[in-house]
Amino acid sequence: MLEVFSYEFIQNAVIAGILVSLISGIIGSLIVVNRMVFLAGGIAHAAYGGIGIAIFAGIPIFLGTTVFAVFAALIMAFVTIRERENIDTFIGLIWAVGMAIGIILVDLTPGYNVDLMSYLFGSILAVTREDIYFMSALFVVIIFVMTFWYRDILAVSYDSEYAALSGINVKFFYTLILILSALTVVIAIKVVGLILVIALLTIPIYIAQNLSSSLYSMMLISGFTASLFTIMGLWLSYNFDLTSGACIILVSALSLMLFMIVQKIK
Repeated sequence: MLEVFSYEFIQNAVIAGILVSLISGIIGSLIVVNRMVFLAGGIAHAAYGGIGIAIFAGIPIFLGTTVFAVFAALIMAFVTIRERENIDTFIGLIWAVGMAIGIILVDLTPGYNVDLMSYLFGSILAVTREDIYFMSALFVVIIFVMTFWYRDILAVSYDSEYAALSGINVKFFYTLILILSALTVVIAIKVVGLILVIALLTIPIYIAQNLSSSLYSMMLISGFTASLFTIMGLWLSYNFDLTSGACIILVSALSLMLFMIVQKIK
């Protein structure tokens, strides 16, 4: 069993899986407590526009997707702050337009033939060292942000009105959380794909939310739980030649069902 770790692509997959799981645990917790799940879903699907731009322009996929996802996050932050009554409409619009742009640009790319399923459902076994460097840099940035602004983010997440009265720049931190969510979505595409990314950002968090008493502990538990699900999903994917992203989410969903059954029995 251990001999599989002699392959570089397996080593990259495990490292990437753990990094993305830890990041998802932190940012997913913020998404859930700030009720941003629908926003994160909109960013995830809009990010397909960045994939299309990257393919059409011949630039790295990560670069194109990152820029486009952050741009979508900024638009959503502006809309949710200024047009709260029409938020669902604008999110749906950004969601659909982003995917439409991506599909059209891929169609217009001459001689381009690629399995787009890897972007929709993930391809963690294809992770490169450059991808891991990007994930590591994002992890460091998130740890920095959470270390220095934890109390401010905590206040904004649970009581934005009190935070505003306390002099905290609520709009800044709200936008910052959305930008970090966009970057998390970008790296999670490699692991579970655009279609399944929201499950990775919510299932471990739901379990952690029921086991923790603070935002800090929820982040730790969800990061550990997501890492466990990812490793188990990778094992299933490698041994049975199945899609890695789908295996990770299936393990997560089954674990959630088991957790809910145990909670109900208790």
